[in-house]
Amino acid sequence: MSKDRFSEFSAALFRSWSLQSSSLWTAENPAAGHCGVTALVANDLFGGEICKTRYGNIWHFYNIIDGHRRDFTKSQFVTSLDYADVASDREEAFGDTNAEQYDHLKKAVHAEMSGLVKGDP
Repeated sequence: MSKDRFSEFSAALFRSWSLQSSSLWTAENPAAGHCGVTALVANDLFGGEICKTRYGNIWHFYNIIDGHRRDFTKSQFVTSLDYADVASDREEAFGDTNAEQYDHLKKAVHAEMSGLVKGDP
């Protein structure tokens, strides 16, 4: 994967997000409802940690990769987040999605990034 792997991943996510990966997806807000499933796919590809922070009355999931916060779905919010970096894990993030959505997004991202990511989808 090239030097700008996170930009490539973000672009692949944007092209991959759909109603099949989150029931909250809309063309106007494609990141909506994708925080848990996206944190899982990012964790698959880059390792690191899954963290969460409160946004109103919900938990919002994102990643810490190589010591840096990577929130690939922050565009879904109209206001800035006050990140608390509360430790989470795959099991908790998976509670924000389901197997079908996860499998769909993982395969779609791998297809978008073909040639950039090694391994099976």
